[in-house]
Amino acid sequence: MPYCSKCGAQVTGQSGFCPQCGAPQAGAEGAPPTVGAKQSGLSENVAGLLCYAVGWITGLIFLLIDRRPSVRFHAAQSLVVFGGLHLLRVVFAFAFGMSWWLGGGVGWTGVSFGFLLFHLIGLVSLILWILLMVKAYQGERFKVPVAGDLAESLAGK
Repeated sequence: MPYCSKCGAQVTGQSGFCPQCGAPQAGAEGAPPTVGAKQSGLSENVAGLLCYAVGWITGLIFLLIDRRPSVRFHAAQSLVVFGGLHLLRVVFAFAFGMSWWLGGGVGWTGVSFGFLLFHLIGLVSLILWILLMVKAYQGERFKVPVAGDLAESLAGK
């Protein structure tokens, strides 16, 4: 079976255009794309799941190495969601005078608003992490309300 020279998707032998990305096809059977050149070599649902595995770090890696639209969306959404939440936690840690290495720590004054907010962001991150990995593995294109739109523009739709 021939493969698209642009995105690596399988195309029929008589097809003039790739059904995945719309690139014109030469009609000759090509070899499957090499691993790492245009895609990661993983199935789309596994690659989508792995985009979220280590938060924004794996999102950045998959955004750079994989060209499939679905995987790029998940990678970009991981980068936007978990990168944004990570930055928010850093800002709140500094704003409320919490030590980062103590996990936001409870100081001499007990539990503060900053402590609660810091850990609430951590809880939201955990819930989103699990939800997004499950949805990506199921092949769904679940969009986080604000971050999903930013991710689509970053991934190039």
